[in-house]
Amino acid sequence: MWSSSGRRVLQEVLSLRAVRGFRGTAAQNTVVVERWWQVPLSKVGRPPRLNPRRHRIYRLVEDRKNLPQEKLELILTQTAPKLGGRGDTVFVKKAVGRNKLLAEGLAVYASPENKQMFAEELRLQREGSPEERSQTRTGQLTVEFLQRSKLSFMRMPCEDYHITKEVVIRQLASRLGVIASPHAVNFPFESAKDVGEYWCEITVNGLDTVRLPISVLPYENMSVDHQRQLKAQRTQEAMATASAAADAVAAAEAVAATSEAVADISVAAETTVPDVSAAAETVANVSAATETISEVSAADVAAEEKDDGVLKVVSGAPVQAEAAKEEAGKSADEESAAPAQTARDTTAPASESPEKK
Repeated sequence: MWSSSGRRVLQEVLSLRAVRGFRGTAAQNTVVVERWWQVPLSKVGRPPRLNPRRHRIYRLVEDRKNLPQEKLELILTQTAPKLGGRGDTVFVKKAVGRNKLLAEGLAVYASPENKQMFAEELRLQREGSPEERSQTRTGQLTVEFLQRSKLSFMRMPCEDYHITKEVVIRQLASRLGVIASPHAVNFPFESAKDVGEYWCEITVNGLDTVRLPISVLPYENMSVDHQRQLKAQRTQEAMATASAAADAVAAAEAVAATSEAVADISVAAETTVPDVSAAAETVANVSAATETISEVSAADVAAEEKDDGVLKVVSGAPVQAEAAKEEAGKSADEESAAPAQTARDTTAPASESPEKK
């Protein structure tokens, strides 16, 4: 009799389609089973005799349908960001390896032939001449990091303090995380103990040389009391700066007020000059009217010598003209002496024209 588990396993096996043939890698959606009852050995040249029921019962050995996907092993032919450089062996997802690295020619399969070829290339790169070698990916990253870095030392008050090549190598490892051998570091100074700027040269993989700046700073006491004194000193400096800024603002306001007063004075002078000129024009008009009156009076005297009444009126006309001229001159002098009163209407009194009787 078949057991229920054996029948179920057999049904699952028979219901699966053969996706791939018998190759080195297991097919997708496969299970590994074995016969529950072993098949007895048969005679030479004859097929084994299978029991129609017993030998159709199988036991489940492994279910590969839900196993995690294995990563693909590749060898990089070019530098790939976040992966490595040429000749490095990487393990990536199959989708990434097939759709990007292999498709773009950035990697090849890690076959024995490819591994041997790249191993020989790496050996020549390590042991070959500098002209045949090229910088690795990690070497390029190290060069870029050193170009952005800088070492700073604080000058200690003791007399035995000095910076040597060994100190620089230790500080590279502790501060920057760069392990440098003594032959790769060139520190041209015997010892640096004075405050100033120094430098050292670091050679990466025997190919690229980077100059690293080194600074020696003055000694600064990091105790609490010293920090409190520094804070008070900085506060005083800030207050002095603020007071100086306030004084500058006040001086600027005073200069602006002075400029406004000068502008008002100039405007007042401009308004006074037209009034004086108007008074002068009035005086000129009065003098012209006086001359006209004198001419008219002379003509009247020549034409009407017999009329005594007319002669009396004509003889009195020049006297009235001279009085009008004197009044116009007095008004002009008053307007020039008092500019505040020039806003009024300064018109000379109209002279009476002589009438014939």
